[in-house]
Amino acid sequence: MSKAKQSKAERQAARQRSQRITALIATAALGVALLCLCGVFLPLLLADRPASNSPTGAEDARTATLTLAYTPDKAELMRTLADRFNGQKLHTDDRQPMTVQLVELTPDAMVAEALAGPSFQALSPDSSLWLDQLDRRWGEAQQVGEGAIAPSLVGESVRFAISPVVIAAWENVARDLGWPDQPIGWQQIQQRAASDASFRWSHPSTNVASGLLATLAEFYAGAGKTRGLTEEDATAQSTLDYVSAIERTVKFYGEGEAAIMQRARQEGRGFLDAFVAQEHLVVNFNRQQPGDRLVALYPSEGTLWADHPLALLEAGNVTDNQRQTWRALRDFVQSPEAQQMVLEAGFRPADLSVALAGSPIDAANGVDPSQPQTTLQVPGPAVVDVVQNVWQYTKRKANIFLVVDTSGSMEGQKMAAAQAALHEFMAQIKGNEERVGLVEFSSTVNNIAPLDTLTNNRWQIEQNIDQLQAYGNTALLDGVRTAYVRLQQLGDTERINAIVVMTDGQENNSHISLRNLQREIQQGNSQGVPVVIFTIAFGDDADYDVLRAIAESSGGQVRQGDLNTIRQLYRLLSSYF
Repeated sequence: MSKAKQSKAERQAARQRSQRITALIATAALGVALLCLCGVFLPLLLADRPASNSPTGAEDARTATLTLAYTPDKAELMRTLADRFNGQKLHTDDRQPMTVQLVELTPDAMVAEALAGPSFQALSPDSSLWLDQLDRRWGEAQQVGEGAIAPSLVGESVRFAISPVVIAAWENVARDLGWPDQPIGWQQIQQRAASDASFRWSHPSTNVASGLLATLAEFYAGAGKTRGLTEEDATAQSTLDYVSAIERTVKFYGEGEAAIMQRARQEGRGFLDAFVAQEHLVVNFNRQQPGDRLVALYPSEGTLWADHPLALLEAGNVTDNQRQTWRALRDFVQSPEAQQMVLEAGFRPADLSVALAGSPIDAANGVDPSQPQTTLQVPGPAVVDVVQNVWQYTKRKANIFLVVDTSGSMEGQKMAAAQAALHEFMAQIKGNEERVGLVEFSSTVNNIAPLDTLTNNRWQIEQNIDQLQAYGNTALLDGVRTAYVRLQQLGDTERINAIVVMTDGQENNSHISLRNLQREIQQGNSQGVPVVIFTIAFGDDADYDVLRAIAESSGGQVRQGDLNTIRQLYRLLSSYF
């Protein structure tokens, strides 16, 4: 497409892609340059957000409304705290009303937006690790003279709630593992998963605190330490082998804790046997969900805590009145009243003088207030970066087929959006050991780029994406079946197998029927190689019933292919591999 024909949205997206901030991390054992995980999501997560919230007039310059970004795992607590704070009807020195308004963001989205020009003045991620990462990346982006110290982006911060990272398991599963008579750790989980193919467990990816902290705990266990984890420890072959053995048993990496808990509520024991989460989520699950109970297992090798900081950003666009609101909010969340609200929400209060007795932190809710017995030391930022990036190489690898609709109805903006999404998807697969293939369909299956490691075929996939052209009818079912059959023929049970289908229309030209395709998928997944299928629907003409039937027959999902979904395509899919 020529530059003259580009839409305003496309030009905006192009400008944002040119502003990516990435960090190169060197690891001695791997000897490669790795991209910092959070930076790769920047163009996906910011495209629809304002570049800045700098005051534009006298009234804005006096505003005392503080916008606070928070993570989804504590949504209910943050709404309660904000409502109580706003209910006090406080005013600044010049009589402006102090109010807090909330915006929910994932930790990596917070970091990315804070670097690009935030629409918020304060943030509460699920771990102080993200504040460290934010300040470091901000400093790296500043052009300061040699020997000069870059200014800090993160201002004052306080901790108001904490929650240990645990392995949540259904009570009967926990008892099978030996709970409560013996301690359970990563080794027991790995041994059970390795010996029992039906055992399913998960932890979130390292872009949320529970996933990152659990991964750090695995590296600590692999190194045989509880303090002082070093880059050398993290990249030692024995450590990598230990972590790889655990990660190979993970079924999928989850869409974040909130989504995992929601699926646990909906699907119960049919979802997973065990999964990593913060303790407070176990508490609230058991308080709200009748029936089967979850139990918190505190890894015997040691665990880390999500410490939920509240921080002010020093981005140059904070008014004096907003600073007053921040100080009032800071004092409020540390007050005895707020700390009791924190405890009632299932978190442990940051104020250690608050007694846990009589609180929801008890055995009735599946947790143990005397645990964890071993708390690991949070390593330095450089070690966290190494672990976060090395994890991409120790986690389970994937076989991914991209199945792309090139029928005539995709011509124009839909095709351009699909190509942009596919390029973003490819750019964010950092490890070249992942295998990717491409199936193109219109009236028939037109082109197949065979599945291969990205070391060998990344350039070919990128070239095929550039060359996609729209014409003909829609043999959707044949396209899906082509990719599915190839994955079954490969027979790779060590990797996670996935198909991503992108279409805007309705099936009208396939040889196989929907019913026969569903039957083949269900039979193959139960007797052969499990393959999860994600269908992305572009436009109002897409046949959601067909796309939902395809996805759900494999345990996958159907999503609306609007601009936001497309930009978050990799984020959705990467949670499964």
